[in-house]
Amino acid sequence: MWNNGKLELIAPCHFGLEAVLKREITREGWEILEVEDGRVIFAGDARTVCDANIRLRTAERILIRLGAFRAESFDELFEETRRLPLDAFLPPDARFWVTKASSVRSRLFSPSDIQSVMKKAMVEGMRDRTGAASFPEDGPAYPIRVTIRNNIVTVALDTTGDALHKRGYRVQPVLAPISETLAAAILELSPWRPGRLLVDPFCGSGTIPIEAAMRAKGIAPGLKRRFLSEKWTTVVTPGDFRRARREAEERIVREPLAEIRIQGYDIDGRAVRAARANAEAAGVADLIHFQRRPVSELNSPGSYGFIVTNPPYGERIGEAEGLEALYREIGEAYGRLDSWSMYLITSYREAEKAIGRRADRNRKIYNGMLQTYLYQYMGPKPAGRGEKR
Repeated sequence: MWNNGKLELIAPCHFGLEAVLKREITREGWEILEVEDGRVIFAGDARTVCDANIRLRTAERILIRLGAFRAESFDELFEETRRLPLDAFLPPDARFWVTKASSVRSRLFSPSDIQSVMKKAMVEGMRDRTGAASFPEDGPAYPIRVTIRNNIVTVALDTTGDALHKRGYRVQPVLAPISETLAAAILELSPWRPGRLLVDPFCGSGTIPIEAAMRAKGIAPGLKRRFLSEKWTTVVTPGDFRRARREAEERIVREPLAEIRIQGYDIDGRAVRAARANAEAAGVADLIHFQRRPVSELNSPGSYGFIVTNPPYGERIGEAEGLEALYREIGEAYGRLDSWSMYLITSYREAEKAIGRRADRNRKIYNGMLQTYLYQYMGPKPAGRGEKR
């Protein structure tokens, strides 16, 4: 804790999307403290922990920073970890452990050794501060995550549990789906707004259309799932989460949204059936039209629409064959659409060449360990509208 009970909160995200997450956090009215590679650090309190878990669309989890220090040896790591004020966050019966440790450009690099040393130091530090001889560790789980970058150790308490991309609506998955947080970020990067036509011709399990519809309807991404810290007895309480859910429910648009035009197509009938089931689980089935259709048949009489899509990358065995022809079909379909924009994410390096047109912008994004590019083809703005590009 710091500054009159305030917390330093860490929100990890996909590398390359820090600015998107920063904008989302700022829009919620929370103070940004730092922006680093793959994470945004902001200020908050117990209410913020609950609201951030439920509301943020592009964060992967919400962590409470317990401390940060320099350590280049295991002796330094032990001593600095022992000084952490864990007793201010953990109840006497807490089950606590270092659930994950990562190291980049640092002297200490063995995750298992880092985890072992820090666990021993945490127990000793808790004994020093509380006077307890032992800890039963039969209460709520308080997992701790550690990152070491350039010998600076950051220790944080995980409030989320399962990562935030697990919204709870994916009842029927398909192979190689785009993550929900990445889909939401791509939509955030585009000028698409509810009322503008949006089509995903490779919808798979429906993630991009579903994320668009949830945003249009004001449905918080974490509203239908549970979080690890809901079982805590310190820092946040079940009552804090009940309040956060109640307020998130109040944000949902209840009146009919006749102007929402979102469509998802896929050549695989099983994917289309999965997408429909997932949209139903997300509460947005009435806002999306799903249909089995190949990209070669994509056409629309409408103007100023958006293609937002995650086509095959060619990463799996046997998938690369025919990839150039597929992206050529994408380019031909896009060329038939009047005044449309296209936002396409892929790791296929020949995408622009096959599409037959250079993107107006491209953005490097790491999808896990896979380097991808978001190719942005910018159509004209509708006359009389002031949407930002």
